[in-house]
This record gives sequence, structure tokens and C-alpha cells, in this order.
Amino acid sequence: MNCLECYGEITVPNDAIDGELVTCNDCGTSFELDISDAGVRDIKPAETVGEDWGE
Repeated sequence: MNCLECYGEITVPNDAIDGELVTCNDCGTSFELDISDAGVRDIKPAETVGEDWGE
């Protein structure tokens, strides 16, 4: 699989599960796996939750 940001190679573990996060070794971007019964279909940018500091 290739990173959507830098096109570097992302290694997906054989025992990966749907929704697991993987990180690009080249740029450090995190992605969420979308896995079907047939195997890995897609990756999408991982959602980041920021602090609201009580606002």
C-alpha cells in the first residue's frame, strides 16, 4: 500500500483488523484501514481529535 501524502510504502500487518491505524514510515502520517473479508481495500486519513480546553 502507498501513502496518500508522500506515496511512500506502508506496511500492513497480516493480522490487521478493520479500523486499525497504520503509520507511514516516511512522513509519519496515520491512516485507518478499511478491511473487507477479501483483505485490505483502502486506507483513509485517521481522524484526529483536538482538545477543546473546556470551550
